Amino acid sequence: MINDIQQNAGKRMSKSVEALLHEFSKIRTGRAHPSLLDQITVSYYGVDSPLSQVANVSVEDARTLVVTPWERTMVQAIEKAIMASDLGLNPSTNGSVIRLPLPPLTEERRRDLIKVVRHEAENGRIAIRNIRRDANSEIKEALKEKMISEDEARAGEEKIQKITDQYVKEIDKHLEVKEVDLLAI
Repeated sequence: MINDIQQNAGKRMSKSVEALLHEFSKIRTGRAHPSLLDQITVSYYGVDSPLSQVANVSVEDARTLVVTPWERTMVQAIEKAIMASDLGLNPSTNGSVIRLPLPPLTEERRRDLIKVVRHEAENGRIAIRNIRRDANSEIKEALKEKMISEDEARAGEEKIQKITDQYVKEIDKHLEVKEVDLLAI
């Protein structure tokens, strides 16, 4: 019973960390990365589709992304979608290929991005603490229905706390790496 609760909590906490890493990948560092364009949608025959479904996004060099549409007619629509996004990128087109040079980050913009990263990390910690709360309430419910003893409940809550501490430390490590990455010139 308690092992099931712990495994469930561990899985959910692991998914929270994965979600945080996904959010971190969207936050721009000094390098070009295809995931920067993940949230851009393009009108494709009247349907809003993710950019990755209408074009190939690749990295040309450390500061340039290259978008190659599957259909030549999509070049203008993709260009408009990129310009309309809040990424601050200015696409340059030469026929069927769109190049996106990434401007260097200013010190002020880096500080703003660090604040965003810290906020995302705190949201991740909150999610993990909520999972801990849910697991502990499941243990208390099992104790209340006399499915487990008080000693088992106390031991279970201690194990849940250890799992929680482990995942919070993991988030802190990822935050530290991302901050160093953002500050690197």
